[in-house]
Amino acid sequence: MPTAPHHLPRPIQPLLGEGFADPVTPARFPKLELRFRNQRWAERVGLGTLDPEAWEAAFARFEPLEGNLPQPLALRYHGHQFQQYNPQLGDGRGFLYAQLLDPPTGRVLDLATKGSGKTPYSRTADGRLTLQGGVREILAAERLEALGVPTSKAFSLFETGESLVRHDEPSPARGSVLVRLSHSHIRFGTFQRHAHHGDVPRLQALVEHAVEHHLPEARSAASDLPTAFLKAVCARTAELCAAWMAAGFVHGVLNTDNMVVTGESFDYGPWRFLPRLDPAFTAAYFDESGLYAYGAQPRAALWNLLRLAEAIRPLVAGGRAEPVMQAFEPAFRRALARRFRERLGLAARDEDAEVELLSACHGVLSGRPLSLDRFFHDWFGGEASAPRALEGEAGAHYGGEVGAVLRRALGAFEPAVPERLADPLLGEDPPSLMNEHVQGLFKAIATRDDWGPFEREVEKIRAHARLLHPPSTLDGGPVPWSYSDAPRSFER
Repeated sequence: MPTAPHHLPRPIQPLLGEGFADPVTPARFPKLELRFRNQRWAERVGLGTLDPEAWEAAFARFEPLEGNLPQPLALRYHGHQFQQYNPQLGDGRGFLYAQLLDPPTGRVLDLATKGSGKTPYSRTADGRLTLQGGVREILAAERLEALGVPTSKAFSLFETGESLVRHDEPSPARGSVLVRLSHSHIRFGTFQRHAHHGDVPRLQALVEHAVEHHLPEARSAASDLPTAFLKAVCARTAELCAAWMAAGFVHGVLNTDNMVVTGESFDYGPWRFLPRLDPAFTAAYFDESGLYAYGAQPRAALWNLLRLAEAIRPLVAGGRAEPVMQAFEPAFRRALARRFRERLGLAARDEDAEVELLSACHGVLSGRPLSLDRFFHDWFGGEASAPRALEGEAGAHYGGEVGAVLRRALGAFEPAVPERLADPLLGEDPPSLMNEHVQGLFKAIATRDDWGPFEREVEKIRAHARLLHPPSTLDGGPVPWSYSDAPRSFER
């Protein structure tokens, strides 16, 4: 296999030692057709020059990258699923394929799979991913990335020529294999597994590894590394929850095995974006109690953080890890107010003004058939956008006292980048991945093998991202981890 200058010289297993993963053999697929290639991120991590044959060898046949993992690793973990502990988990239809170094930051990145075949943890499942599931994962990751949410990146998708039987979508369903790029796959459930087995040395190794390679803000606390680790994970998780809420995003399955210590969103199954502000809105049809509803996501994340704290309690001085979590709620509230202000394209002000703005936004959004996508698009740039907002299709929702309160709150802020108010994109409808629209995109694929609507949607998402991100990112400058730029990056 070709190599790249940024391959990590040491894979994860020697860093952590035995007991954290199992070598596995990838599935062999009857037919392979590339459906998505994230060229922008491939170039950033040194894999952009792979030709089609080498790309298929790496991301569909999973031949080892030179100097990297000699064999894929199915990671071991446990977890609470809908708050019920399950010791039968682990990578059941995916594995860690390779690790890279992010050149601008030096951070360790994982290339991992979904739908790559059975592992020791597959139980009765087939280890596969439907094509619809792969397409949905791409759309979620692209939209969240464009909105600045810390998220994994959809890196590659191949259709596999398999027919799969599923109970939650029409069968037979077309098969696919996905590769995602992310900071880490060290889950809360990874710690829970070793706590469950009473393996304190491996818990200590996990904490040290996570701090060394993923949580640099905790490195200086050599005297109490576990507590510093928890503080860092708590702060990052609060930021992630605020980003979800400002995006109007409902993850759907916030089990402890679906949360990682880097505070990064990943594994998009029954996700949804809000059609209107509704705290009780759920994404998963099986979430009958609303445990992971939109408004419950911060509470669910905190509950999961407490389970992480319990898992590493043997390492914490005095055995009291939970008090660290008291910082979660105030951190979340501050981050949420900032995220709303940033999505409105407004320059920073004092915290009180941002909290007042958040309250005014909720006043307009509550009880109205108005999506967050439409609201933020209409009022991008603040009070200067009032004529456009009031004359637009949602203008009737911005009148009355709540509208006046919103405009007073907006008037306290200046646009972060005034020239963006003249961007032609503000005259277009914003990207909006409502469930019916996503279903329509896949219907074109399923019935006509027409990938045009899907590809145009990805282009639109990336184009509109420039409203929220510095122009330098569109000109080949430094790219924040939470954002990739607009060039076309899928191939047919």
